[in-house]
Amino acid sequence: MTDRQALKRAYKAMRTAMGIYAIRCRATGRQYLGASSNLPAIFNRERLQLQTGAHRCEPLQADWRTLGEGAFEFVVLDELAWPDESPDYQPRADLDTLLALWFERHANPEQLYARPR
Repeated sequence: MTDRQALKRAYKAMRTAMGIYAIRCRATGRQYLGASSNLPAIFNRERLQLQTGAHRCEPLQADWRTLGEGAFEFVVLDELAWPDESPDYQPRADLDTLLALWFERHANPEQLYARPR
């Protein structure tokens, strides 16, 4: 086995942090909620989309454009643990349920940039 194959297998076995996140606007208090099975990657993607003006949430993109990147913070709200006994675990359904719970318990829905899908 080559080193490349070993590195590829190790990458596939790697378990990244997954859970619920928010992009919060410090100036307005509004926030965008989302779920991801790879939190570090989603923060990079969301930031890049906002910086390039390509984010799918128009109100969030408008505030980003007006207030600037410094007015926002990226926050992990809840993490979902990888189950030890299930190596083929697919977290999408659990993440969707957890995200729906976060939307339900949000005190003021008017402070959200987007509604759940």
